[in-house]
Amino acid sequence: MDLGAETHLNPRAWKRRSTTTVTVGEVLIGSAHPIVIQSMTNTDTADVEATANQVEELWAAGSELVRLTVNTSAAADAVPRIADALATRNVEVPLIGDFHFNGHILLPGHPDCAKTLAKYRINPGNVGKKTWDEHFATIVRCAIEHEKTIRIGVNWGSLDQALLTRMMDDNASLAQPLDAHSVMLAAIVESALSSAAVAEEIGLGRDRIVLSAKVSRVPDLVRVYRELASRCEYPLHLGLTEAGMGRKGTVASSSGLSILLSEGIGDTIRVSLTPEPGADRAEEVRVAQQILQSLELRSFKPQVTACPGCGRTTSTFFQELALDVERHITDRLVHWSEQYPGVEELSVAVMGCVVNGPGESKHADIGISLPGASEAPSAPVYVDGEHHTTLRGDGIVEKFLTILDDYVSLRFGGSH
Repeated sequence: MDLGAETHLNPRAWKRRSTTTVTVGEVLIGSAHPIVIQSMTNTDTADVEATANQVEELWAAGSELVRLTVNTSAAADAVPRIADALATRNVEVPLIGDFHFNGHILLPGHPDCAKTLAKYRINPGNVGKKTWDEHFATIVRCAIEHEKTIRIGVNWGSLDQALLTRMMDDNASLAQPLDAHSVMLAAIVESALSSAAVAEEIGLGRDRIVLSAKVSRVPDLVRVYRELASRCEYPLHLGLTEAGMGRKGTVASSSGLSILLSEGIGDTIRVSLTPEPGADRAEEVRVAQQILQSLELRSFKPQVTACPGCGRTTSTFFQELALDVERHITDRLVHWSEQYPGVEELSVAVMGCVVNGPGESKHADIGISLPGASEAPSAPVYVDGEHHTTLRGDGIVEKFLTILDDYVSLRFGGSH
């Protein structure tokens, strides 16, 4: 087996699919730039204070683009005021307007809204039936006038029925027709590509177009995006639509996005989690960050590796220490990020016994191997792969955290 630098076993050798670069506000999207995390508010956009608050929360969690529903005149009127409120808080994040059914009315009717938004998201299946050409062209011309980017976002729950019917009829005439589900997936791809072609014909630059094709099942997501990626050079926005709540939504999104991202497909991502009532909306941002960091595509915060525990680790001490380290890092992350560039790439290991503990600790930047059941009551600490010290007795937690702080200061503070 060839284990050279270009092997597929090396995540950093995964080659991004080549795309055009698209600008959204100050954010650059495309294969020449880091994969961008997006999220969406679930407030009533007409409620300026509530929406501005949630945009700030999403931005503070790490969302680099935030989408707002723009479905009424009141919502459109609120967009510039939301932007003003964010500016007073020094929140600098591009706002995306999500338009369905009436974008052709709201955008030209509210020029301040059209000017404020950094990108318009439109669903070609919700633009209009007999008036599709006219309505779609109106939105595209607004984007041209205000020099904005458009995301053409197809969704299988609102697919262009005229297109689907035509493709179903064409398929039925074949000697070996495809199954109806495959035709539907093909129609999603065709809707995105044909709409983008029309936008270009109207005059929108190729560097102003992003595509997405949202479905709810992981295998379908992979099929659709592989096909879409093979047929265009537009940047692609990835995400399951209606991914679900909690564990289901997190696992489904992680599964689908990881397959595509590891194949170099995807330029922006969103994890569309359904939050419990009153739950933190920003959890979807943190999950998206963890997907990218787990694939070693981007780094956002130091990572703590901890063993799951077994019969050799009947004490909960290693679990408590892992939690203490996580909290310690979280509490100091803002300060560390400002003072110590690159600290987000730090790796820390908290291990529970002698089986894998020393080895795992040596692989991390800094690690500790706690004694398992029936092992000697000592905890060796490893720094940069070498034995640094052995902790014993009371105060192991405090001593290890002090070593961690000193290591961060020494390695990332430029003092060595």
